[in-house]
Amino acid sequence: MDLDLWALVLSVVGIAVPGFAFLWEFFFVGRKRLGYRVQMDTTAMEEAGSKYAGVLAGMKPESGAAALVNPSFVLVRIENAGATTIDEHDYQVISDVKVGVRILFPGRTVAGMVVTDLNPRSLHTNFTGENNALARGVIDGADEPIGYITLPRVPLNRPDHYKVLAVLERVKGDKDGPPPKPRIEAGIKGGRVKMTASGTGMSRQTTALLVFMTVVIRGLGLVTVFNEDVPLDCATGTVKLTGSTAIEAVMREAGDMYANTCSGASFTFDFQGSSGGLSALQEAGDQLEASPPVLAFSDGAKADLQPQLLPRPVAFMLFTLVVNKDAGIGDLSIDQVRRLYDGQVQNWREIGGNDVPVTLISRKPGSGTRTTFQHQILQGKREAATNSDNCRTRDSGGDPGIIRCERDRTDDLLNGVASVRGALGYAELGAATKRTDLVVVRMDGQKATLEAATHGAYPFWETEFAYTYQEPKADSLAASFLRYLTNQVGKDIIRSHGNRPCDELQNPVLCRPGA
Repeated sequence: MDLDLWALVLSVVGIAVPGFAFLWEFFFVGRKRLGYRVQMDTTAMEEAGSKYAGVLAGMKPESGAAALVNPSFVLVRIENAGATTIDEHDYQVISDVKVGVRILFPGRTVAGMVVTDLNPRSLHTNFTGENNALARGVIDGADEPIGYITLPRVPLNRPDHYKVLAVLERVKGDKDGPPPKPRIEAGIKGGRVKMTASGTGMSRQTTALLVFMTVVIRGLGLVTVFNEDVPLDCATGTVKLTGSTAIEAVMREAGDMYANTCSGASFTFDFQGSSGGLSALQEAGDQLEASPPVLAFSDGAKADLQPQLLPRPVAFMLFTLVVNKDAGIGDLSIDQVRRLYDGQVQNWREIGGNDVPVTLISRKPGSGTRTTFQHQILQGKREAATNSDNCRTRDSGGDPGIIRCERDRTDDLLNGVASVRGALGYAELGAATKRTDLVVVRMDGQKATLEAATHGAYPFWETEFAYTYQEPKADSLAASFLRYLTNQVGKDIIRSHGNRPCDELQNPVLCRPGA
């Protein structure tokens, strides 16, 4: 049995047992409880005849006969031990005596009795008057007489109680041994009569339930510990992860964590941009025995030229503009961004920055980040051609105007912006915010946040898609890894890099293919 199934079983049992105990206690056997317990049952045979007997030596039954020879004392507590009130109509009347409760003392007769410790004191009215049913007597048993005390049907609120103190005389049997224990005869409609325990400490039932719940909680804790970061299923084999460099850090971490948990799995990484990754996937799929299988990740949906490549939305990705610190700029309007990439602004002082020339560092064509930037920010307009390879000087024969260059990877672009005075570029937000040597730019005063993007206040975002060549087999590593990206562990990794799992969006349409 796997750990997830153990966790399910323990959870169900942990809920079912206390629930059944509650139903049993309060519905199946009723909520009314008349409780009793014998708090004292002691003899005074030897003491009654000693020179220190005192009043014991002079104790006589009410009949006025000789002094008691083998006296004993019994204290019985009667109480409401349930969850609701017991009234006089709740008692199942003992048919031959028409009373609520009868206490039997086999082998002993009742020499005297008193009702004491009434709580509340108002209970005393039930023991006065002609119809109170408080009486004592003797039943002629087959082997020995049985003394008894009858008690009236006393209404008891929760937790009312009273006590009966009886003075008894041993009449027959082995005088050296202890007398038989008292017995209680009573019945409660819709409830039961039960012997209760002392109020100190926990009952055995409570202790057992507490031990049970402790075992369940410890079991769930152990399952949680040993099941930490376990994928929904483990598959074996090798998969090549390729595509967008914007998602590279996320996929490297997810692949390493999966492989650490599932010993039979391994991943290779070759992130070369969205377009290059899709081409690699198409090429691998066209080879019937492609090894290893390929998963490609793309910033945004692919074109319709590769119908065999099937998309799965993975994450809602945020992108941002980044600028060199020497530019003296931290906020740009979208109109200013378009003018910059149109070549209309050549020095940062023209839009409120420092006297530093503008340099534009872009991603190469085929990059999903570049495609997103052109579509979301430049209104579909293609960026101008480059005129520099080193991003510092204009190449011979290059177009005039501001210096423009391109880089293959996200990290290369960020390094270029940080090192070239006045450079401006764009990149995935998570990678950009980890850098302290450049400035993350606000657009129209708005920071790049998931909330702003999902509410339309921030425009630079895109859906990150995972692509497979046709449908992978359900038990394959590719299918298992895609499921892993959508369970709790994969979601945590996506969130830790500043992105949002698609199924957590308030507006899921933002993460659908073609959004």
